[in-house]
Amino acid sequence: MARFLLLAFTLILISSSLLGLALSKTLKRDVKALNEIKASLGWRVVYAWVGDDPCGDGDLPPWSGVTCSTQGDYRVVTELEVYAVSIVGPFPTAVTNLLDLTRLDLHNNKLTGPIPPQIGRLRRLKILNLRWNKLQDAIPPEIGELKSLTHLYLSFNNFKGEIPKELANLPELRYLYLQENRLIGRIPPELGTLQNLRHLDVGNNHLVGTIRELIRIEGCFPALRNLYLNNNYLTGGIPAQLANLSNLEILYLSYNKMSGVIPSGLAHIPKLIYLYLDHNQFTGRIPDAFYKHPFLKEMYIEGNAFRPGVSPIGVHKVLEVSDTEFLV
Repeated sequence: MARFLLLAFTLILISSSLLGLALSKTLKRDVKALNEIKASLGWRVVYAWVGDDPCGDGDLPPWSGVTCSTQGDYRVVTELEVYAVSIVGPFPTAVTNLLDLTRLDLHNNKLTGPIPPQIGRLRRLKILNLRWNKLQDAIPPEIGELKSLTHLYLSFNNFKGEIPKELANLPELRYLYLQENRLIGRIPPELGTLQNLRHLDVGNNHLVGTIRELIRIEGCFPALRNLYLNNNYLTGGIPAQLANLSNLEILYLSYNKMSGVIPSGLAHIPKLIYLYLDHNQFTGRIPDAFYKHPFLKEMYIEGNAFRPGVSPIGVHKVLEVSDTEFLV
């Protein structure tokens, strides 16, 4: 009997919640913003966005890609996901009026122009996914004001300028994807202060500097698992201090201008699985400890000046890591 009453009470709560969502009015601010976005995005979105209320009205469901929740007496938009529909044109500035957004996903479209500095208004945003567009200009430092952000995807665009050091002001950031842009300058060592950062990818840009500069802050990158620095213009050697990044699993240094010998301490990173050293100017030999590492599956070494007889580890293939496994 008690179990039955508990089940009935739970059903009543769920029904009341759904009824409340249906009866609540959508905040005028969000209705106005979404209708402005609707007007700017073109027919591919318009045909699926029926009615005036993005959270649904009467018999009309919420607009496709729009998620709402109830806050007090109103409904607010908390997620906007409009991706892979060939949206053409500038970043819709009206998005920055959706102040309760926790997820903004506009990836795989044809958005152009800059990200507006008003993006810093979205203080509740946790996931910002703008990869695979044609966005340009500098990455706005105002992104550093998004204190709740955990995932930042800006890869495969045309961003230029330097990586803003303000990204180090994101205490919850776990995944940072900046690869395949036109970024220049040095990677801000301040990123090393991010206590939760697990994945950093700045590959395929025009970055300069050294790893020694990147890890100069004591205790840096304590949670980092994957470090992609490939296809840039990094110089200098691999400092022994890099072994202090004890959680590293993937270290990708291919296609830079790095030189010197490989420090044996690197082989003592306990969880290292993939090590890419190829197409640099490294010399000397590979310490035996690498060949005895219990977890190292692949080590690429071609395109360097190592001594004769130095051999790679594993079967060479393209490493593919799905973005979706990080969206948790």
